[in-house]
Amino acid sequence: TPNGNWPTDDILVQETVKALSEVAKALNENGVETEIISIGTKAVQGCIACNRCTELGRCIFKDELYNNIRQKLEEGIDGLVVGSPTYYAGPNGSLCALLDRLFYSSSELMEYKPATAIAVCRRGGASATLDRLNKYFTINHMPVVSSQYWNIIHGMMPGDVLQDAEG
Repeated sequence: TPNGNWPTDDILVQETVKALSEVAKALNENGVETEIISIGTKAVQGCIACNRCTELGRCIFKDELYNNIRQKLEEGIDGLVVGSPTYYAGPNGSLCALLDRLFYSSSELMEYKPATAIAVCRRGGASATLDRLNKYFTINHMPVVSSQYWNIIHGMMPGDVLQDAEG
């Protein structure tokens, strides 16, 4: 679980970590082991549609972030929760770059596993973020774990996420 020292001053990223930590806490209390993985602040290589992953069985790019998540998928994780801050009415671009590569090259490792997305926003755009993230799941035959409402958390200042009782 995170120690609060994430490599960014971006409040939406920090609030996303808090939201994911709340999900992890609830899952852990119900006997589900969790791990939160941050994509960090380094640039993330996007998919270049080379289609080499169909030959290699993995993405041609061998960055640590992709390798780490791919290894966890190979070890047989039972489900996936993806959280993202909302920027310009969409998910974090680096996250999408990673997910494009991961879902295209490793889809067989995730098929039929439950998944859900969490969007954190200052005000608006979160429904578009959820839509984009949920498409990764539905295209890959992953049942989307729903809630009584959209999995959207609002927060503009540090700690706001924890005050959003509905979210």
